[in-house]
Formats: sequence, C-alpha cells, structure tokens
Amino acid sequence: MAILSGAHTIIYSSDPEADRKVLRDVFELPNVDVGGGWLIFALPPSEVAVHPASTSGKHELYFIVDDVYGFIESMKQHGLPCSEVHQERWGLLTQVTLPGGGQLGVYEPRHPRPATTA
Repeated sequence: MAILSGAHTIIYSSDPEADRKVLRDVFELPNVDVGGGWLIFALPPSEVAVHPASTSGKHELYFIVDDVYGFIESMKQHGLPCSEVHQERWGLLTQVTLPGGGQLGVYEPRHPRPATTA
C-alpha cells in the first residue's frame, strides 16, 4: 500500500475564472465544483522530480504532451499564445500563457517515464 494517494497542485491567478475555463474547456480536464464555481480538476498520470537548487521551496508545474507542436496549434485555435519551442536534453519545451497572465510549462518528454501508480 502506498503512503500517498495523490497530489493537489495550485495555480495562482489574477483571473481564476478565465483560467479555470481554459482547464475545463480547452484542456478538457475532468472536474468537480466544490461550491460556488470553485472547480477542482483531475490530472492525467503525473511524475515528480527533485532538482538541485541553492535554496529550497521553489516548485514548478509542467504539463506533459505527446506532441508539443500539435499542442501549440491547438492553443492557437483557442487564442492562447505559446512561446517558441526550446529543445532541452530532456524534451521539447514551450510555455502557454493563460488569460490571467500566468504561464504554464508544457513539454514533450525525451526521457524515460516511470510507470503510473493506481
């Protein structure tokens, strides 16, 4: 039996309603309304890594896609800008800008992926 049963990620936004619409209508993430339009979204299988840093406490969120260029084309159709693709050792990376102004990293991995937990 695993000690952990899941993870809860928070995206802070100056326009949370607009950003929730993107997660619901554009990314098509399943969700529940926990009251007053406050949506909590399910995520696809995820992974976590620990990177070295000079100070602790910084965390980042990246969404994973099978085709980063296809993702960018889809975002264009929804009026969501993406940065140019950067090739990294570990994958192809872009940033999508949400209506609230925040950016989310999105990448197509080029590294082995761990098996998901159930």
